[in-house]
Amino acid sequence: MFLHIRHETRYRYEQPVQYSIQALRLTPRPEGRIRLHEWSISAPGRRRAQTDAYGNLSHVLTLDEPHDEIRILAEGWVETDDRWGPYIPDEGRLPVIAYLQETALTRADDALKALGRGFMAGRENFEEAMQQLMEVIASRVAYFPGKTSVECSAVDVWRQSTGVCQDHAHVMIAACRSSGIPARYVSGYLYTGDSGHAASHAWAEVWDGGQWLSCDTTHHRFTDSAYCRLAVGRDYLDACPVRGVRRGGWGEIMQATVWVDQSQYFSQQ
Repeated sequence: MFLHIRHETRYRYEQPVQYSIQALRLTPRPEGRIRLHEWSISAPGRRRAQTDAYGNLSHVLTLDEPHDEIRILAEGWVETDDRWGPYIPDEGRLPVIAYLQETALTRADDALKALGRGFMAGRENFEEAMQQLMEVIASRVAYFPGKTSVECSAVDVWRQSTGVCQDHAHVMIAACRSSGIPARYVSGYLYTGDSGHAASHAWAEVWDGGQWLSCDTTHHRFTDSAYCRLAVGRDYLDACPVRGVRRGGWGEIMQATVWVDQSQYFSQQ
């Protein structure tokens, strides 16, 4: 499947910002089922490319002159296939046990620890256990945009029973890690064929002992060729597409718009 992806992020400020620096994780990871054909990022200021500890290609964007707007556009074409199914070979950047480390967003309380233990105890079929765990989380945590923020932890989400895709991923990760199963957060894109559906997405990858199993808890299914991985990390903060700090300015408004379409571009070449 060929996917055309366009991801635009705009920051506007009521008063000019004197200095800002942004980490842009806006380049799909060309591994597993993903083949990158064309990709470009346009943004003001200076950019420096680097690969972080998780293997994500990122760009550090620096603007050191006063500005009241930042427009960042990432766009291109990727090819996806189901050759590996929902599995991703380990790229060897970090020891797998690094993804057992608890973070503020993925800390497990007694309830989440019990959730994880309940699905791991006595289960020989790993995929079946993960499928059922996704279904329980999705049924308990109703998808409800605007009820949570990026600061909400897995514990907060589980207690209030509402959230979005990043929250579902954090709960899944917390439950798995508390049971001794390495798990990591994935940001990326999802093609649904529905222009009204959010195309920016997040899910979890869990370690089955030999490779990563990609689990979309929000849709309680394993990933396929409709998914494009952007970045991985221990939680949202490690893998979010755009994250930064600024000096000066106030009244920030941020708007992100993502389009994912099945592309006919390469079939016409």
